[in-house]
Amino acid sequence: MSDPLFARFGREFSAGDILCREGDPGDVMYVIQTGSVRITKMIAGEERVIAMLGPGEFLGELAILNGKPRSATATVVETTRCLLVEARTLEKMVAVNAEIAMRLIKKLAKRLDSADALIEVLMHRDPKARIMLALARNAEAFGEKTAEGILIRTRAEDLARDVGVDAVAASDVMLRLRRLRLASEVPGGIVVADVGRLQDFVEFLEMPQKFGGEG
Repeated sequence: MSDPLFARFGREFSAGDILCREGDPGDVMYVIQTGSVRITKMIAGEERVIAMLGPGEFLGELAILNGKPRSATATVVETTRCLLVEARTLEKMVAVNAEIAMRLIKKLAKRLDSADALIEVLMHRDPKARIMLALARNAEAFGEKTAEGILIRTRAEDLARDVGVDAVAASDVMLRLRRLRLASEVPGGIVVADVGRLQDFVEFLEMPQKFGGEG
């Protein structure tokens, strides 16, 4: 069955296609129907992944709303179908539909929370804890529900790089989490079995080792 909305506003992209680049001007936003898109930003001279977006997510709206250059680069991870919404169309949609305006506000607020969480992760002293906290953050903010748990469309080494940790430490962490059945690497990403249990495990590791030192 054909999709009239896609026929009018849609476009299909291949893996590796760049939807927009950080610093470029922008007059269109993208609504993801299928597939996934990686959002990266240059931080301290290095490209860092700040989000992985899937079906139902949108991107590029900030350049439309504030008239400033793109704040990040969006790269297609797999074959992806998007609806392209121009600035004038978005303005009309927001003006006449309060539900769309509220969804946009909620999404922006969620992204601000995610940015704050990323800052907390990067400030953590323990590199292995940073990986686990980043896993939990990504699962909550950008994860996709599956039968096995929450799927994050990223690799362990990429996640480690984004929080300033080497690949060896990432491998050690994933091995430990797999043994504990908290998370495991699968084709296409990482599955977190239970975000709450993962967060509890990190908190357990951070508990002061005071009992053995008191006498």
